[in-house]
Amino acid sequence: MIQVEELFIAPEATVLEALRKLDETGQRILFIAPEGRLAAALTDGDIRKFFLRGGTPDQPIDLAANYHPLSLPIAERGRAKEVLQTHRIDALPILDKRGVITDIVFAHGLDVDNRKRANIPVVMMAGGLGTRLYPYTKILPKPLIPVGEQPIAELIMDRFRDFGCREFTMIVNYKRGMIKSYFAELEKDYTVDFADEDVFMGTGGGLCLLKGKMHSPFFFTNCDTLLDVDFGDIYEYHKKHGNLITMVCAFKHYTVPYGVVELGEDGGIAAMREKPELDFLTNTGVYVVEPRVVEEMRDGEKIGFPDVIERYRLAGERVGVYPISENSWMDMGQMEELEKMRRKLENQP
Repeated sequence: MIQVEELFIAPEATVLEALRKLDETGQRILFIAPEGRLAAALTDGDIRKFFLRGGTPDQPIDLAANYHPLSLPIAERGRAKEVLQTHRIDALPILDKRGVITDIVFAHGLDVDNRKRANIPVVMMAGGLGTRLYPYTKILPKPLIPVGEQPIAELIMDRFRDFGCREFTMIVNYKRGMIKSYFAELEKDYTVDFADEDVFMGTGGGLCLLKGKMHSPFFFTNCDTLLDVDFGDIYEYHKKHGNLITMVCAFKHYTVPYGVVELGEDGGIAAMREKPELDFLTNTGVYVVEPRVVEEMRDGEKIGFPDVIERYRLAGERVGVYPISENSWMDMGQMEELEKMRRKLENQP
């Protein structure tokens, strides 16, 4: 069980340090509480909004924190579930008469479901050869490679289903007969349709097979990416900002394991940096897409979906980014990542 003090963070800490602490605790909220007294709260959503305003990971968290967080006095603790549901928040600090946090009530501990719904279709690009997972994919298509007791594609669908998605379409090619057979026999409370891609058309080209079939915004996902996120919130963000496409991106922190040398114009050393650290957003391969994109796809064009996005971006269309934490993204596209995903889902170190 987590201790209250584990969720405290100093106001001078950086946003990057806050992201790391959120990942370490597995929670979605931290508190600035000098000597235990509640001063501010910082959620993963606050950090996301901070980045969207142009903030950077090296800035202090007080620029992103909420200095007017909701709380309850000990005497009113019985109202916690009502407050959590009314305000759709994940955690509520309980304060004594001095304003000291004595406890934190979490929505998930009270069977409170504050997730937003996203009852829109999901399209999964599932036709690739999965060469990075060879030799597994010599026997099984990538969507059916098991992570624990379930194939990755089924795990992904289960995550979307939890947010209200009930209509799935898989664009299939390699070993598609096996994929169709598996989902035909699977007991499920959602539908799975298929679009046959006879020639490999890249991660975006296969969308042309769905012309005339998509009548609402939809999630578009790779078949090897598992996100621990609020898909309802992603969809609401997409609508609120009027985006044609919204790309879900994970914040990544990477330390180069070598000393880096920069060359000058004369062949000499211009600068040296020992194991520099890099912070960047990377594409998770999950998107919200307006149906217009499908109708405007060029028939038979082989193209990656990032290239489709770039085409619209250069044309001045609204393309947005929904940032998530690194710990919210699991990618089994490579052998070592497949094992890490399995261990994480089974709560192994």
